[in-house]
Amino acid sequence: MARYTGPACRLCRREGMKLFLKGDRCFSEKCAIERRNYPPGQHGQSRPRFSDYGVQLREKQKVRRVYGLAERQFANVMARATRMKGPTGENLIQLLERRLDNVVFRMGFATSRAEARQLVRHGHFQVNGRRTTIPSMVLKPGSRVTLGESSRSISRITSALEALEGRSLPPWLEIDKATFQGTVKTLPAREDMTLPIQEQLVVELYSR
Repeated sequence: MARYTGPACRLCRREGMKLFLKGDRCFSEKCAIERRNYPPGQHGQSRPRFSDYGVQLREKQKVRRVYGLAERQFANVMARATRMKGPTGENLIQLLERRLDNVVFRMGFATSRAEARQLVRHGHFQVNGRRTTIPSMVLKPGSRVTLGESSRSISRITSALEALEGRSLPPWLEIDKATFQGTVKTLPAREDMTLPIQEQLVVELYSR
């Protein structure tokens, strides 16, 4: 499957906000938004005017880039959210938040979702006692995510857990750093989202 391999900071500049794609760098003075807070390219410093469709498209691209999904992957998640009961926008956010790679990031085992995705693909985590390499797995309430015993000495993971002291853990998750295990307590609520995402614009885009 095709994936974006270009500079991640360029995506943040394109969307005009921090998407936290580079882990610790996003909290430092080296963050691209702090240094050049305008879109990339020769026309980046102009003032573009967006139509309603343009605004909806930009919101969709922002959400897709935050969670690191390809276009077809995101369309599949959107189709699944549409089939579920309840508001489609909230269903979409819940499905994205409960992805295994996002849960690993939220629990503090990685400093970015891209890093969490790579750790999952390399088989460092178990879900309910079974090793898995599928970052897109959607976890249910009660699911247990455990770091493999052979992976607990990886310095990158331990340093990420130490940095968790300065980050707030979402209320729908809990983690026991002593046993390297986290649990999905409940479904994520809309107010648990930390990024300013307007999911209704995405729903309107796909309902055209």
